[in-house]
Amino acid sequence: MQTGVAGEQAWLTIREASRRSGLSEPTLRYYEQIGLVGPVPRDPSSGHRRYDAETMDTLDTLGCLRSAGLRVEDLRRYLGLLARGTAAAAEQRELFDQHADRLEAEIERLRLRLEYLRLKARLWDARDHGDEAAEQRLVPRIRALIERFRPSARG
Repeated sequence: MQTGVAGEQAWLTIREASRRSGLSEPTLRYYEQIGLVGPVPRDPSSGHRRYDAETMDTLDTLGCLRSAGLRVEDLRRYLGLLARGTAAAAEQRELFDQHADRLEAEIERLRLRLEYLRLKARLWDARDHGDEAAEQRLVPRIRALIERFRPSARG
């Protein structure tokens, strides 16, 4: 971290802010452009962005939420609710519960895909070893799993 022009304030460059938050430099610029973070102060001599501790706290949180899969509109909603403090606690809980439900469904879809790949690997291993009995046991399991991939099977 570098010392900024405001005395003891520690400032980060956009590269340092990107590395710390896990958000790309273009994303940091975009978040500023759309108002997720306030205007980022600029170094008077170079015009380069300088991120202060408060902005970094916000970016760290947004980086975590984004990596958990929250969409930009959810990030905007989160920050709006955050500004209302505990008066918005129930709405914050709802936001995170809804997203947790979406993430849980996504994890289930990933588990199905993983199971499918494992079964296909076993099928080809059985074929490689000429094990027709194993192949015959695996084919119905693979077909049943394929049925679970269909949208109508997921409800």
